[in-house]
Amino acid sequence: MKRIGARRAAVLRSLLAVVAAAVVVVTAPVSAQAAPSPSSVEKDIDKQWNDLEPIIEQYNDVHGKLIKNQAQLKKLNDQLTPLQVQVDVALSSVRGIAADAYMQGAPNAFNAMVMSGSATGLTDRLMYLDQLARRQQEQIAGVTKLRDQYASAKADLGQLTQAIALRDADLSQRKKVIEVKINALQKLRIQAYGTAGQNDGPLRTGPCPVTYTNDKGGRAAQKACSLVGKPYVFGAEGPNAYDCSGLTKEAWASVGVSLEHYTKDQWNEGTPVTAGQLQPGDLVFYYPGSLHHMAIYIGGGMVVHAPHTGDFVRMATIDRGPIAGYRRPG
Repeated sequence: MKRIGARRAAVLRSLLAVVAAAVVVVTAPVSAQAAPSPSSVEKDIDKQWNDLEPIIEQYNDVHGKLIKNQAQLKKLNDQLTPLQVQVDVALSSVRGIAADAYMQGAPNAFNAMVMSGSATGLTDRLMYLDQLARRQQEQIAGVTKLRDQYASAKADLGQLTQAIALRDADLSQRKKVIEVKINALQKLRIQAYGTAGQNDGPLRTGPCPVTYTNDKGGRAAQKACSLVGKPYVFGAEGPNAYDCSGLTKEAWASVGVSLEHYTKDQWNEGTPVTAGQLQPGDLVFYYPGSLHHMAIYIGGGMVVHAPHTGDFVRMATIDRGPIAGYRRPG
C-alpha cells in the first residue's frame, strides 16, 4: 500500500509540474507585432502616389479640354441663333416672290407690252422684270449659302457635342478610380499619424523664397511661398487648395503669365534651362517620360510643391525625386 501511495504521489507531482509549466506558457506576455513606422508608411504612400499621380494629371488634361470644348459649344450656339434667323427671313422673302409669281403669272415681254400699251413702257417694264429676276436669283443664292453655312456649323456642333460626351464619360470613370485610390492612401496616413492631421516635418524649413529677386520669376516664387500650408487636393488650383500643376499655375498667374493646368502642357509652355541656369520661379519637372510631378524653384536648392493627398503645400529640397528637366515660363 505504501508503494502504491508513493507512486500516486509521484504521478501527482509530475502532473502538477506539467500544469505549472502550462500556466507559465499561457500567462507569459505575448510580444505584440510592431506597428508600421511612419517612414515605412510614407515610403509606401510615395510608391502608390507615383502610380496615381499620372492619372491625376491626365484628369487635369481632360478636364481642361472639356472646359474649352464647352466654351466652344456655347460660342457655336451663339453663332447659330442669328444665322437661323437670317435663314428664316431669306426663306420668307423667297416664298413671297414665289407667291407673287404664282398669282400674277410668269413675267414675259407680251404680258408687259399688253399691260404698258407702249414701246417705251415695254422697255421700262422689261428692265424692271429683269431686275426682279436678278433679285430673285440673288435671294435664292443667298439662302443656299446660308443653308450651307448652317449645315456645316450644325455638323461641327454635332461632332463637338459627341467628343464632349466621350470626354465626359472618360472623366467620370477616371474620377471614380482616383477617388478609390485616394481613399486608400488617406487610410494609410491615418494609420501612421492618426486623425489629428499631423504633418511629416515642418512645412517651411527656412526663408521662403531662399533667394530674393524682384523679377517675374522671383515674384512667382514669392506667391508660391505664400501658399505654403494650403492643403493638397487633386485637380485644385486655388484659392483654398492646390495640386502640383495647380500651384505653379497660380504662382505664375499672379505675375500675369497664363499656364495650363497640366504638367506636360507647362513643360511645353516654358523655355528649357539647365540646372546651372536655375532662377527663382523656374519650374522643376520630375519623373522623366511621365512628367507627373512638378515644383517651383525658390533658390538655394529648394522648391515649393504640393506633394500628394493628405499633405500640404510645402518647401522641400530640389532632389525630392528623379528630375526630368527645367522650364522658365514667361
